[in-house]
Amino acid sequence: MPYLRKIITDGDPTLRKVAKKVDPAELDDPLFQQLIDDMFLTMYDAPGIGLAAPQVDVSKRVFTIDLQDDDPAHGPAVVINPKFVDTRGEIEATEGCLSVRGFVGEITRYEFVAVNGLDRNGTKIRLEGDGLFARCLQHEIDHLNGVLYIDKAKNVRPAQIEEEVGTAEEAQAEARADANRESVESGASG
Repeated sequence: MPYLRKIITDGDPTLRKVAKKVDPAELDDPLFQQLIDDMFLTMYDAPGIGLAAPQVDVSKRVFTIDLQDDDPAHGPAVVINPKFVDTRGEIEATEGCLSVRGFVGEITRYEFVAVNGLDRNGTKIRLEGDGLFARCLQHEIDHLNGVLYIDKAKNVRPAQIEEEVGTAEEAQAEARADANRESVESGASG
């Protein structure tokens, strides 16, 4: 049965370490499978759309992701030992993080990414996309490399307006709203 794990915050040394590669033999370990289940429960409870193992004080190269939108390609998914295989373009957006609560900042990310890794059963998978999904993949892989968004962001500030508070409290909820607005605006102008 999954249980909620504590999400550690900036200042905890685990967040600044490069996470260790997962040995495929670990996938058969019930404790590793428990970690994945716990991460999903913790991510949804936070609420968030992505969670990396270092955020629950486990220095392993694994993250969960679920944009909770209408596209089944956007999760729920677990990615073990992810690697970028394609990156294109640039886009700037507002981000927040479950490990840096109450703050937001503008960060430039790749507009499109493709990531290879393993699923929880050891099957090779490829996740790719743009917009919020691409930004989320990059955000979680940064966590695996000991990097927080505040290391790259500009104008990091306490969340002030309602949308920013939503971002800070829901880990990128404001970015999701921006993506929806962009979709509506491009649909209205096109």
